[in-house]
Amino acid sequence: MKFSDIMGLLGGLALFLYGMQMMGSGLEAAAGNRMKQILEKLTANRFLGVAIGAVITAVIQSSSATTVMVVGFVNSGMMTLRQAVWIIMGANIGTTITGQLITLDVGELAPLFAFIGVALVVFFKNPQTRHWGQIVAGLGVLFIGMEMMSSAMMPLRDSEAFVSLMTRFSNPILGILAGAVFTAVIQSSSASVGILQALAKSGVINLGGAVYVLFGQNIGTCITAVLASIGTIAVRVFTSMARIPVQGATVAFTQGGTGGRQTLLAVRVTDQNGHTVPVRIATPDLAEGSQPGGATPYATCNIWIEAPGYEYSVSTGVQVFPGVETVQDIALIPL
Repeated sequence: MKFSDIMGLLGGLALFLYGMQMMGSGLEAAAGNRMKQILEKLTANRFLGVAIGAVITAVIQSSSATTVMVVGFVNSGMMTLRQAVWIIMGANIGTTITGQLITLDVGELAPLFAFIGVALVVFFKNPQTRHWGQIVAGLGVLFIGMEMMSSAMMPLRDSEAFVSLMTRFSNPILGILAGAVFTAVIQSSSASVGILQALAKSGVINLGGAVYVLFGQNIGTCITAVLASIGTIAVRVFTSMARIPVQGATVAFTQGGTGGRQTLLAVRVTDQNGHTVPVRIATPDLAEGSQPGGATPYATCNIWIEAPGYEYSVSTGVQVFPGVETVQDIALIPL
C-alpha cells in the first residue's frame, strides 16, 4: 500500500465522518426540538415506542443521540424504563437507514449533491433552507468519502498480510470483538458500518467475516447508554470565610463497605481554581426508579480533604446521580 493510498484512506475517512456529522447536525437543527416534544408525549404503547424510536433515529441519523436523550428523560422521571426500552429498540432499527444510504451507488452524483447543498447554505438566508442544504451537502460529502476509501483500499486485495488479517474475522469471537471495540471507540455504529461496507466493496473482506464484525458493531454501540448512565462528581474547595479557592488540597473519594471499611475510588488534587477533575462513580440501575415522578436512584460517596493550614474535612453521604455531573462545594476552616 503506497503512501498516497494511505493519505486517500485517511482523507476519505475524514470526509465520510464529516459528512455524517453535517447530516446529523442539519437534521437535528431542522427537526430536533420537535423530536424531543414527541418523545416527551410518548404513551406506554410499545409498538408506538419502537416506531417513534426508529423514525427519530432515521431523521437525526444518530442512535447514540436518541439513546442519550432517552436516558435523560428517564433520569428526570418524565419517562419509565419500560417506555425507554422500546424507544431504544426502535433506535437500533432506525440507525440502519444510514447503511442503506451508503449502499446506494451514487458515486458519480456525489459532487452534485455536495454542490446543491453548499449552494443552499451559501445563497439562501432562510435558516430552515440552510439546514436542509447542510443535510444535502453532508450526504454528498459522505458519498465522496466512501468513494475515496474504497479506491484507496483496492490495493489491499493484493496484500497477503492484510487478506490474512481479514480472514481471521471469520472466527466469530475475533470478529465480534473487533467490531465491538472499534464501534465503542468511535462512538458511532453508522460510521463503523460504513467503513465495513467500504472494505467489502473493495473486496478485502468477505461476507463470512463481515457478518461477525457487524454483530460486534451492534454490541459496541451499546456503550453509549452505559456511559450516559454513569454519574460523575467533582469538588470545589475554598476557604470558609472569604471563599478563596484552595489550590493543592488533596481530595480522596471513598465508598463505605462491609464492616465500616472504606473503599478508595480516586484521589485528586485541586487546581488554582480550587476544582478537581471529575471522578466517575457507578450508579444504580435506572430500573430502581422507573416510575414517572419517582425518586431517581443514586449512589453515595464520602469525600476526605486535607490541605496545609486548614482543618481536616470529611463529607459523608454525598449523592451522585446517573448521567449527571455533581459538583460539591466544600469550605475549609483555617487553623
